[in-house]
Amino acid sequence: MWNSYKYLLAYLLPTCCVGGLYFGGWASGGAFYFAFIVLPLLEQILPIQNAPNVQKKEDKTWFFNLLLYFNLPILFAILFFFFSRVSQNYWLASELVLQVLNVGITVGVIGINVAHELGHRKEKYHQWMAHLLLLPALYQHFFVEHNRGHHKNVATDKDPSSARKNEAIYLFWMRSVIGTYKSAWELERERLEKRKIGFWSLQNLMLRFTLCQLLYSSAIAYQFGYFSLIIAIFVAIVGFLLLESVNYIEHYGLRRSLLANGRHEKVMPYHSWNSEHELGRIVLYELTRHSDHHYMESIPYQDLRYHHQSP
Repeated sequence: MWNSYKYLLAYLLPTCCVGGLYFGGWASGGAFYFAFIVLPLLEQILPIQNAPNVQKKEDKTWFFNLLLYFNLPILFAILFFFFSRVSQNYWLASELVLQVLNVGITVGVIGINVAHELGHRKEKYHQWMAHLLLLPALYQHFFVEHNRGHHKNVATDKDPSSARKNEAIYLFWMRSVIGTYKSAWELERERLEKRKIGFWSLQNLMLRFTLCQLLYSSAIAYQFGYFSLIIAIFVAIVGFLLLESVNYIEHYGLRRSLLANGRHEKVMPYHSWNSEHELGRIVLYELTRHSDHHYMESIPYQDLRYHHQSP
């Protein structure tokens, strides 16, 4: 039973975010405190769970899916509450800085991270949910580049999301943010050309994403004011820089060998860094079992496996 219901603990982070929004003051950094202070400290105390992989005894796919789905209304309820208070000048400047971190971290974890999981699903409704979850981070191009670019080029110099050895994280941020955006446009152009579809078409996902993000930004400005729009941009930056920081760690310094035929070796479990700390695995829906995700990307988060050869 624990192996199923333990994932309810993933809601600890959005709960901390709501607490920060509600109480304000020193508590304003709710999700930020949880992610960068409480969770790391607990992981130093709790044992690492790298026991043999648990075999499924019953199919609870509906339960694991519901846990993902609930993040969508939770995220947008948090954003509505947040922007409502921003528009009322509810917080002091120092509180507002912490609230931006609070909500930005939440956008990164239950927004981008959950979108990452759903974006790998084949069903259209799962992909649409992924698009919506990426919207507050203004990072919808991630859906294109991650699935068609990153997974193909991971652990090579062709991949802007694979950090090089001794590369500073701040330089990586710039290279990855710019590189993934450019790559997403190029990948979508290639897809449309193969299907003989014009670039200026609503079937161009990048054009649709750009339009959606402009509409989202305009709606915030109209409903909550231009100051709230500026704050929304800072929230998005915190969210996608959290993603890029995770990207930095996941493949840092790891490279696939170049074969005699000029191609890179197949992606193997030793081409991604992992963490077996159980609480961190739960909060990030097993993202830290990253080797198995790249080895077999179609595996849902609850079934990702531990590999002994993973660094």
